[in-house]
Order: sequence, then structure tokens, then C-alpha cells
Amino acid sequence: MTLAPSASPGARPRVVVCGAGFAGLWAARALARTEVDVLLLDRFNYHTFFPLLYQVAAAELGPTGIAYPVRSILRKMPNVRFRMAEVTGLDLNGRTVLAGGDGLPYDYLLVGLGSVPNYFGVEGAAKHAFPLRDMSQALPLRQQILSRFEAAEVEDDPTRRRRFLTFVIVGGGATGVEFAGALAELVYGPLLEDFPGVAEDEVAIVLLEAGDRVLAGMPDGLGEYAVDRLRRRRVEVRFGARVIRVGPEGIHLAEGPPLATETVVWTAGVQGDPRVADWGLPVTRGGRVPVTGALHLGEHPEVFVAGDLAWLTDDEGAPLPQVAQVALQQGRHAALNVLRAVRGHALRPFRYRDPGMLAVIGRNAAVAHLRGRSFKGFAAWILWLVIHIAYLIGFRNRALVLVNWAWNYIRFEHAVRLILPSAGGEMRGEGRGSTGSEPGGEPGSEPGSEPRGEPRD
Repeated sequence: MTLAPSASPGARPRVVVCGAGFAGLWAARALARTEVDVLLLDRFNYHTFFPLLYQVAAAELGPTGIAYPVRSILRKMPNVRFRMAEVTGLDLNGRTVLAGGDGLPYDYLLVGLGSVPNYFGVEGAAKHAFPLRDMSQALPLRQQILSRFEAAEVEDDPTRRRRFLTFVIVGGGATGVEFAGALAELVYGPLLEDFPGVAEDEVAIVLLEAGDRVLAGMPDGLGEYAVDRLRRRRVEVRFGARVIRVGPEGIHLAEGPPLATETVVWTAGVQGDPRVADWGLPVTRGGRVPVTGALHLGEHPEVFVAGDLAWLTDDEGAPLPQVAQVALQQGRHAALNVLRAVRGHALRPFRYRDPGMLAVIGRNAAVAHLRGRSFKGFAAWILWLVIHIAYLIGFRNRALVLVNWAWNYIRFEHAVRLILPSAGGEMRGEGRGSTGSEPGGEPGSEPGSEPRGEPRD
């Protein structure tokens, strides 16, 4: 398919990219130093490396280790500008993006606004559970965990102490598994040493999975290994645990007694940003926007969609997963198709190249399925470390993460155990997702499953 150039003769085509996550940022980089003018929009002024966000919540890393200023990334791209503004609407017929109170015209548009948590209609989940989709959610979650230990230290009522010290994670995908492992290392390591008044048997970490296995995107043996390692780290893993209600002091299941807790972490799945339907974009299952093989809208070929928000199936008819590798590959491919359209060339269909999946379960333990081969244990852990360091943006970030990991490994010490007053500004949000960027994640068919690929957004 060939698109007619949409810019007026003699004018440089204007490309607006919505979202500075993996899809949007990789698109902007692919368009750098070309014959188009690019405006990149995001409600944050930084790009977050989502695959390590859970480590911020688990006090392993500070925010500056996995976030990088967008303007610094774009510094040597003279045709790419950045504006910190939240996208509030689209006028597809008028070719205008509404952001920051202004109407921003475009000749080509790339939408990479990402996804938000999917609570599957579970009562109270949006209000009382902690999602883990961006930095503004990771920091309050870290504060919640640390503050519950502070509260338990001075509480005499054993029932209330138990509720304070019970942490429930909903979803057995990679995010849930990795966070459960990191939380166990934090709790049963430095926190119990910091709080001598808290006994080990008072603490409980529970991972709830609605299905019959964790890490559904990996071979069965790797999922079984992950469960074994979590249980060795004193994480209780429950299968067939379907959540029906979340309240301020507990979580209710379809079967069995409720769990008394004040900390519910929701990693059970994601959906497309629901605002786009109000803006006139077509949506399908999971709130995602169906696109052609070339990643544009059928009725508006100048509008491209990439990343978590895009609905595209593979050769077997299965939707591509909402993971970082899909997002960055689609963002780059959509940008190249924009250039082909500008040059009057035929657009090329997108083909996803699956690099495999990885998940870490704590110190010296990880699972990996790469190019048809499975790895587990220390070898997979080393692979996980190398791949994540390689995809971090900026030498400073790589150095910070390596130093923190080395310190934690040698000293068994999580160095970022700070309760910051500003971190409490947003606690249990009403489904706040990555509405300005593209984090990545894989939706499950029901609460409790959220498989993801590696490296993730």
C-alpha cells in the first residue's frame, strides 16, 4: 500500500508522537535527522524503564536508576522537539492533537499512549489495590510497605499486626512473580533486621493466581521452577484464587476465607487507555485499537498506533502481547512507514521478532526462554542481568543500577528504604496507568494472569 504525501508542497511533514514510552521514543529516534519535523508529547518529562519498576517499589533501586530525561535523549536530534503535556483529545478529521490546552496540527500521527491496569470489574480493586504501571505508583507502594512495618512495630493487637504485615500480590505473570521475589528478599532480609520487634512468623507474602500456573507464556517446567523458588523464599503461592472484592482491610476470594491485609498489589493485567475510544479511535478486545498490518488505521492511514494500545494478530491469529519488545519494534516500524509514506513508497507490513521471555525470582534465580531454549537458575539470572543493563538508556543509569545491584548482592542490603513525604501524594489510584507513555505488560484472560515478555517496556 502507498500513501499519498499529506504535507503541502514544499513544507516539511509534521509528525506528532503521543507517548514517550518504548513505542513513542523508538519512533522518535527512528525519525531523527530525517526530512520530517517531529513533536513528541508525554505527561512526564522522563522515560521509565518499566521492566525494573517493581525494583523501585521493592526498595532495590531509586527512581533515578530507571528513569531518564526525555530532553536529554533527544538532545542530538535537531528535528525532534519535546513538549511535556498530557494528550486530552484527537481530532482525526481535522488532523489535530489536543494537548496542554492547545491544538497541535499533524500530517502524520503516531499514538503510543500505552495501557492502564485492568481490574476486570473486581469491586474495590481500583480504589484499594496498588497498581504498578508508572513511577507515581511505585513510590507510594514502597512507602506503603515500609510504613506497614513502622505501624506493626508499635501495635500491640496481634490481629492488627498480622493485617499490617500481610502483603498480597494479585497476578502470577512476570510482574507478580518478580515483585513477589523482590519483596521476599526485602522483607525477610533487611526489614526484619531493621525491625527487631517484628517476628518472622508474623509476616506473610501471598501470590494469588486465578489459573493453574504462573508465567503462562513460558514452558511448564520454568513456571514450576519459579513456584519452587518463591516458596523457598517463604512466598505463599495460591492457584485458582479468583479475587471478587478488594477492601481497605482485606481481599475476598471466590472460594475460601478472606485475607486480612492493607497492601494489595495488582499485577493481574492491563487494557488499552480507555480515553482513546472517546476520541474517535476504534477499539476492540481489551480496549486496544485494531490496526492494519502496516500499523495504521484503516480509515485514517495517516494515523499509526503502536505498542500496548495496538491490536494486531500474529500468523496464528493470536494478538501480539503487550510487552516492551513489541512496543519498541512497532514504534520503530511505524516511524519507518511514515518515512516511506512521505517518500511515496509502499508501506511494509509489521513482523514481530520474538526475542523470548525472562523473569527473575530473586538472588541467583531466574527463568528464561530464548530462541526455543530454556534456562533456569544462575545462568538465567546472568542473562537477565545482562539484557536489562543493555536496554537501559544512558551510561549513568547503567552505572547506578550496577552499583545498586552489586551492593545488594554483596551486602544483602536494600539501600533505598526511605519513606518520603511526597510519595504519599498518590496512594491507591483510580486505575492510573501509563496514559502518557508506553510501559508494556500482558493482559490475562481473568484476574490473576499477566504474562510478559523480555525485555519489557
